[in-house]
Amino acid sequence: MPSTDTSTDTASPEDGEATLQLRLPAEFVALFATADLLDDVSGWGPTLTPVGLFHLVPVRLEDDLPLIHRWMNDPAVDAFWELAGPMDRTENHLRAQLDGDGRSVPCLGVLDGVPMSYWEIYRADLDPLARHCPTRPHDTGIHLLVGEAADRGRGLGSALLKAVTDLVLDRRPACARVVAEPDVRNTASVTAFLRAGFRFASEVELPGKRAALVVRDRAPNLRS
Repeated sequence: MPSTDTSTDTASPEDGEATLQLRLPAEFVALFATADLLDDVSGWGPTLTPVGLFHLVPVRLEDDLPLIHRWMNDPAVDAFWELAGPMDRTENHLRAQLDGDGRSVPCLGVLDGVPMSYWEIYRADLDPLARHCPTRPHDTGIHLLVGEAADRGRGLGSALLKAVTDLVLDRRPACARVVAEPDVRNTASVTAFLRAGFRFASEVELPGKRAALVVRDRAPNLRS
C-alpha cells in the first residue's frame, strides 16, 4: 500500500462498532461496480486555498501517465510509494483504480492551472486498510504525493490537505471522518497531516510498512 505524501489496530472501536469485512458476495461487488462510492469526485470543482486556486481532477490515463510516471521515479517519492520502474508499472497501479469498482479515484492536483501533485481519494471502509484498524461506514482516505521537489517543504502539503479534507467533508455528507496512513518514517507527511487538522490516532502495522493512522473528524473531539 503506498504511503501518503512524500514531501508530504491498536485503537479500540466504539462499543458495538465493527470493522467492515471485505469478503463481499458477488451481487454486492456488482452493485459497487455501478455505484458512485465517492459522490462524484469529478464534479467537486475548484476550491480557493491560501496558496492558490486548487482543483482535484480525476486522472486521464492517456494524458497524465507520463507525468505521474516521472514523479513515481523520483527517489524521494519512491522511498515511500515504491512504484519506480518502467511506465507499465505506474500504468498498472492507475488502471487498477480506473477499471475498478470506484472505491478509489486517482486524481491530479492542479494548483493555479499547473498539475503539481497526485492524490488518491478512497473509501477507507472498503479498503484493505479496514482489515488492520477499525473503520466506520463512509470513512474516506487520502493518499498524496507532491510531485516536484521545489514544491516540497514550504507548507503546500498541509494547506492542500486541509483544503481537500474540507472538500471531502463538504461533498460527502455521509462521511464523518477523513483518515490517512502515512509511513511512520515519513515525518514530513505526518507533520503535514497534523498541521492540516488531523490528529494522531495510533500506529498500525500494514503490509509493507508501519503507519501512523491520522484522523480528521467532521466534529471535533470525537474518539477514534
